[in-house]
This record gives sequence, C-alpha cells and structure tokens, in this order.
Amino acid sequence: MQRRTFLSASIGAGAMAAGGWSLLRPAAGSLARGPAGPLRLHAGADLAFGTVVSIKVLHDDARQAELALADALAEARRVDALMSIYRPGSEVHTLNRDGRLARPRAHLLAVLDEANRLAAQTGGAFDITVQPLWERARTGQSRAPALPLVGWRRMRLDGAGVTLDPGMAITLNGIAQGYAVDLARAALQARGIRHALIDAGEFGALGAGENGRPWMLGVRDPRQASAYAGLLPMDGRAVATSGDYATAFTPDFSKHHIFDPATGDSPAELAAVTVAAPSGILADGLSTACMVLGARRSLALAAGMPGVDLVAIDKKGRRWQSPGLALRPA
Repeated sequence: MQRRTFLSASIGAGAMAAGGWSLLRPAAGSLARGPAGPLRLHAGADLAFGTVVSIKVLHDDARQAELALADALAEARRVDALMSIYRPGSEVHTLNRDGRLARPRAHLLAVLDEANRLAAQTGGAFDITVQPLWERARTGQSRAPALPLVGWRRMRLDGAGVTLDPGMAITLNGIAQGYAVDLARAALQARGIRHALIDAGEFGALGAGENGRPWMLGVRDPRQASAYAGLLPMDGRAVATSGDYATAFTPDFSKHHIFDPATGDSPAELAAVTVAAPSGILADGLSTACMVLGARRSLALAAGMPGVDLVAIDKKGRRWQSPGLALRPA
C-alpha cells in the first residue's frame, strides 16, 4: 500500500529503529501551557503500508506523548498486518489465496462493511474487488479477461466469514490507510492528546499546530511533483487524495492504478481528487470513488454527504471545488 500524495512540514526524521517505531527530533516551539508546563512538539514514525507513517503531537508531558505515539503507531501497524495484500498471514492475503476467511477479526469486518456501504453509495464506483484488474495491469496484460471477476456484490459477508467467487480477490489499498488514521487518532485521544497531525499517506488532525495555527497541508500539483496545487488548513476532518500519478503505466497517465469497475479501464477525466471528510476511512474511499465518478458527479455526491468536501483537478489542470473546502493558493 502506498498512495502518499501530500507534502507536509518536515519533522526531521531520525534513524528508524530496527523492527519498531522511532521517535523523531522534537522541536522547541510551544503552543500554550498545560498542567505540566508548555506544550511541546513530539514526533514518532514507523513503517506501514509500504511507507513511513509519521505523527506529530503537542503535549506538556514528554512521557505521555511518547506513550500516545507508541499506541497510535501500533494501530497503524495492526491495520497493515491485517489488511496487506502481499504479506503472508494477513487476513486479506488468506482470503485472496483461499477464497474464504472464517471468523475475520472485528477490524477487517468493519472495513469490509464500510467498503460495501461506499460501493452502494457511489453506484459501484468504489469496489474493493478490482484486484484482478491490478494484477493484469501491472504486468502489461489486457484487463478485459479480469473484468468478469469484479463485482462487490459477489463478496459474501455472513456470520461465519467472508467468501469470494473463484478467481476473485480484494484490495483494501483504497480504504485501509484512512481506517488506520481513524484508529491512530482515537489512540491519541485516549492518552489525552488534544493537538496532533497524523500522516499515513492520508491525514488526520486534532486541535491546532504550533503557535495555535491550524495544521497545514500542501496538496501536490498532479503534474509537478515539487509544486503545490494549494494549501489546505486542517479543520478537524480527515483528508485523502487519489491521483493518476501515484502509479502510472503510461507516460501520458491514461493508464494508471485506479480502475473503473464497470469497464476495467482507468478513468479518463481527472488527474487528482482531494477529499475532506469526518473520518479517514470515508475520505480515503471517496477519493478513489471520485476519480472514477469524475468532477460533476463527485461534487453532486459530496453535496449530499454531511461534512464532505472535495477539490478535483482534471488532466488539463482545470479545477472544481466544493464550497466547504478552504484550499488556499500556494
């Protein structure tokens, strides 16, 4: 899993501890005072989803901040261990290999239920059964033979487990990182953290950053890796981006890692979509679905979902933005 699409403030990574998470160099700046003294920046990182998951927290107690970081990063590792496609022993790997998974854990069931809800809500634009399309696309084969294996309604969830038709496979790459953000944010709150920024490829925030200013994200320009399409202040919602540039199979970005489940082709209109939503799992799933739906249908969908806003950029650089997204010029 790797869909890192934002550039955010550097937190000075230190060496990653072997087999575990690491603390990063804390900054000296402070936001305000807590019961134990000034709030100071603490940061940690770990490997998950094929990338580095990093978290910043502002807290007045260094030990409590360290415990909170450890808890939050452990949640990200837990999601990755359960939902990785390629890791032997993960529940998703087992399901794809055997076509059947008995007694899945509660976290996986929660994500599968949300995936089905999003599939229904987006008219099938979000569909976790597109994995056979990816397997053929990454090896340069035609996607057409895999299309009969795609269909979210054919994944059966019941009290005994999860079952797939022969040849089917799922991927949670379009939703698992957002779920990890939600779990990490809850873990931080359980330790009393009120100000934090979580970067798992998708983003979640609590409170404010240093000096009371909002946490700020730079949204990547889909055609210039070192440029911003805009700056987005975090307002308590989670934020996710999907873009054709993340894994492109052709130089013109016409063939990439996002597939329209109805046709098997990569959607042709949009280059990137950024979604803000009340939860990470919703922002993550919707960013993928909106790439398939295109700008007009995505804006209509967001308008009917409380707390959801988006900005869509097409392959010619044209932009559509819903009114509740405060994207600032870079």
